[in-house]
This record gives sequence, C-alpha cells and structure tokens, in this order.
Amino acid sequence: MQIDLHTLYCLIVGTVLVAGATMLWERQAQPRRARELGIWAGAFLAFAAGLVVAINRTALPGVLGSALANLLIVSGYLMVLHGVALLDGRARLRLPLAVLVGLALLWATVGVHAPGMLWNYLGSLPIALACGLTAWRLLRSRTARTLRARQVAVAVAGGHALFYLVRGVATPALVAIYGEALLPIFGKVTMYEGVLYSVAMPMGLIALVREEAQAQAVAASRTDHLTGLQNRHGFFEDGERLLAARPAALLAFDLDHFKAINDRHGHAAGDAVLRLFADTARRAAGPDALVARLGGEEFAALLPGLDVAAARQVGEGVARRFAEAALDRAGPGIPATVSIGLAAAWAESRDLPALLSAADRALYRAKAAGRNRLEVAAAA
Repeated sequence: MQIDLHTLYCLIVGTVLVAGATMLWERQAQPRRARELGIWAGAFLAFAAGLVVAINRTALPGVLGSALANLLIVSGYLMVLHGVALLDGRARLRLPLAVLVGLALLWATVGVHAPGMLWNYLGSLPIALACGLTAWRLLRSRTARTLRARQVAVAVAGGHALFYLVRGVATPALVAIYGEALLPIFGKVTMYEGVLYSVAMPMGLIALVREEAQAQAVAASRTDHLTGLQNRHGFFEDGERLLAARPAALLAFDLDHFKAINDRHGHAAGDAVLRLFADTARRAAGPDALVARLGGEEFAALLPGLDVAAARQVGEGVARRFAEAALDRAGPGIPATVSIGLAAAWAESRDLPALLSAADRALYRAKAAGRNRLEVAAAA
C-alpha cells in the first residue's frame, strides 16, 4: 500500500501530539522533574505546529511558510536538548537562541534566493546539531549515567542526528546525480524516520525520569531521615557486598546516657546530638567506610581493608572529636560521649551479622567498664 507524503505528515502530527500529551500526563506523576517534562511536552507541541505549517507552507507568502516550519521544528529539538541539560541542574539558553537566530538570518538571506536548497538540505543541519548535542549531554550527564534508559535515549538521539547529517550532506549529491525525482522519496523516508523518533524518544525520556524516581525511592528506603546515613536495611545490604570483597573491621557505637539527654534537654536537643555524631563519624571514618544508624542511638561503621590497630585509631578519633564537638558553642553545648565495640573479620569469617554481634559484645563490655571507651572483641 502506497502512502502519500501528505498522509505521512498527518500521521506524524498525530504521533507527536500523543507524545506531548504523554509528557504532560507523566508530569503530574513526577513533580521533581515537572520542569523537564513540561519542556519536552512543549518540544513535541512545537514539532506538531511546525509540521502543520509545513503541510500548508505554500499558502503563506514567499518563504515565510518554509522558514516558520523549519524554525518551529528546530525549536522543538532545541527544547529537547534544553530539558536534557536541565537534568543536571541549570542550563544556559545561549546556544539554542544562537542557533535559532542564525537559522532565521539564513532564511532571510539564502532562503529568499534558494528556498529549495535550504528546505531540502541545509535545514537538516541544525536538527543534526541539536540531536547530536542531546546525545552528548546524555552521555556526560551525572544524573543519567547510572540509568539503563540512558542507552536508549542516546541511541535514538544519536541515530536521529546521524540521519539528518546524512540527509543534509548526501542528499544534494544524490539529487545532482539522479535528479529531483528523489526528493519525494527522501521526504517519505524522513517522515517514516520521524515517526520512529516521535515514539522512541518520548519513551526513552520518560523511562529516564521513572528510573531515576525509582532509584531515589530505593535510596530513601535505605536512608535514615534524621542523620542522612544508611539505615539498618541499607547497612546490611551494602555491608554484605563490601565484606564479601575484602576483610574489614567493624565499629559498633552507642551514645552514652542518651535517654538522660532527651529527658533533660528535650528531643530536639537529642536529635541535634544524633546528627552531630553522624556527621562526626562520617568525617572521621573516611570516604571508603560504610557508616549507618542502626536504630535509636546505635550506630555502626564498617571499615574495609583496616585491621584492628587502624580501626582502633578511627574509633578513638570518633569518640574524641564527638566529645569535643558536643561541648562546642557552635554545637549542641551538651556533654555527650560514646561507647565503642570493635571486631575484625578474617578471611575465613566474613559474616556481617556475626561480626556485628561480636562488636556488640565488645560494646557491652565498654559500657559495663564505665562508658566513653573502646573495647575490642576477642578473635574467633
């Protein structure tokens, strides 16, 4: 069955309108990315407007119809690029505006004298540029680098860029050899490829946003809301992987007389003490350590690659810094100390629950011996 070019235009208009509506629908479910989804929805509406103008461009005087259609379509691609750039925070509009101004000037000069060349050939190059930059920004994105959907979005944007680059560069040579009868064929191929883009690109972008939201929900379920540390679930999940990779030492912490701090100074002050200890332990343990709040005033730090002597230094450093910071005027100004139990995992005994249990037994000895001290578990 043969499909004429006008029918293909109508088909792709419907496709991009559905894509824009899908973006707006998704925007309600993803408030954190409402700005990006709104921009992408606007991009596909710009595509639709540009295609409608393109269908009726001969009804407008001179090159106005072709110029307006080209500018609207390129604006849509630049909006997709801008939304992708916003995934990592702020994004500048200088490049998109410069591309649009340059394209408008090109239509006002070259387009007046050679509208066919600009419409059929040169007008493809800004699209190739915008899509190529979109793929590049996705590859460099800090937000998207861990998301599997990035591969789909990069492939779609990069493939679209390559298609329009080939169209802008190769089409003039082929038409010069085989004649202008090829132009309607190239037009149909462009429409077919455009339908694929208008389906695949929104799917890729929405998948990015959904996957990011899912990853954040998982992270939130593993994070203690008060201190920002891992919670018990996150500690055991990540700790098992760390311990399977190499031996480690474990410090178990319990804040001394914490109930008395809450009773005497109030829960707000108690929360401040907990946050202070979490920050102190995180800084003192180092970037490789897994520090977690296990519940209440109980904390733990898994120290990969450290032996008992090195872990003792870390634990005593935490206790010393915490006691000093608690009394500092910039801090809570409340006397607070911590008792610590230390256990180390040997090659033949890398079981995290057993390691934590050994550290807890050492911790109980530290509390029984007068608190504000560190005790080491006996080797198994």
